[in-house]
Amino acid sequence: MQKTYEQTEGFHMLAKPSGPICNLDCHYCFYTEKEAFFTAPSRFRMSDETLEKYISEYILTQNVPEIPFVWQGGEPTLMGLDFYKKVIVLQQKYAGKKRITNSLQTNGTLLTTEWCEFLKEHNFLVGLSLDGPQHIHDHYRVDRGGKPTFQKVLKALHLLQEYEVSYNVLTCVTRESSEHPLEIYRFLKEQGVEFIQFIPIVERVPDEKALNMGLRHATPPVVREEEVHRTISPWTVGSEKYGDFLITVFDEWVRNDVGTVNVMNFEQALTSWLGLPSPSCIFAETCGRAAIVEHNGDVYSCDHYMYPEYRLGNLHEETFAEMIDSSKQKKFGENKKTSLPSFCQSCEVKFACNGECPKHRFLMTPDGDPGLNYLCAGYKKYFTHIHRYMKVMAQLIENRLPASEVMEVIKRPLILKN
Repeated sequence: MQKTYEQTEGFHMLAKPSGPICNLDCHYCFYTEKEAFFTAPSRFRMSDETLEKYISEYILTQNVPEIPFVWQGGEPTLMGLDFYKKVIVLQQKYAGKKRITNSLQTNGTLLTTEWCEFLKEHNFLVGLSLDGPQHIHDHYRVDRGGKPTFQKVLKALHLLQEYEVSYNVLTCVTRESSEHPLEIYRFLKEQGVEFIQFIPIVERVPDEKALNMGLRHATPPVVREEEVHRTISPWTVGSEKYGDFLITVFDEWVRNDVGTVNVMNFEQALTSWLGLPSPSCIFAETCGRAAIVEHNGDVYSCDHYMYPEYRLGNLHEETFAEMIDSSKQKKFGENKKTSLPSFCQSCEVKFACNGECPKHRFLMTPDGDPGLNYLCAGYKKYFTHIHRYMKVMAQLIENRLPASEVMEVIKRPLILKN
């Protein structure tokens, strides 16, 4: 007989079964350094007991029909295939009438034919990290010995395609790669990639607090605007450069690829022009319903806030309902909205941006208030640029026509007005 759990509304949990451990040493990674928070020697492997506790409570605590499991790291494939076979057995044990989905976010270097057969059989969605062609990808994405990884990742991509595993490509945009938007986009298209997400890299060099913790990146926020260029890391993308990157890719996509290539940045933006809540936490008004569970059962407010002060508890000691519905987590989520500066409140693209991720809010506004997002200038430029196209696509969808018709509308420039 299954235990009855206190239930709560749907929430999202990102699982780190191997903790922060990874077989790569990507220079810009913000998570591998979190190894410093665990007492050595740590095995950095989710135990069978913790795995069953996590799966059972994650399913039974939520009063929703579908439960999405996302496995990340570090590098989650370090757990080995047998671990995920246990995952499937336990999910079937506790699923009841609920639909279970699985996603695996990976660097791809350990994927094999056996992995792909399993992923296909059990309908995993794979998020594969690939930053572009070789000279761009290998600039930062190297292994622990400093060796390039591009060829291994490209082999993984081709394996996923061969075995018809559902996948998308996660492409990080750095200071260097922001100079090559079309080269990156066209490379991904040439490789047959149909689902792409561009992720801006924004990291700061360690402040005193971070150094005392043994970290190599600064903890979220705070830094004054005049100090920012002394504190951001060498690989951090420029704000306007990121906006220009998205605009350049968008202009190619909106003229040629709507309906055939799914760029999640653009698809997510379209929901805002349709008047729908953002499917992405970074552009939502509030957050707090997306937390992480570490390999030892520790639960933290957010993937980007894995610091001691944001620890909500441990699933062996508290229930998910107690942690997610706690006043601490509710305050964390609401703070995204309540701390938004007045400068942002009156912005014409606030409906699409909502101040983006609080982790990036370390600038001062022109009014002298704290909390301006580092990427503000780039996002404002980007959202303003796509406005007229998004209006057309929203109108097409509202009239039950495919958004891809925008490519024909563009050919009639007198119709496409601001």
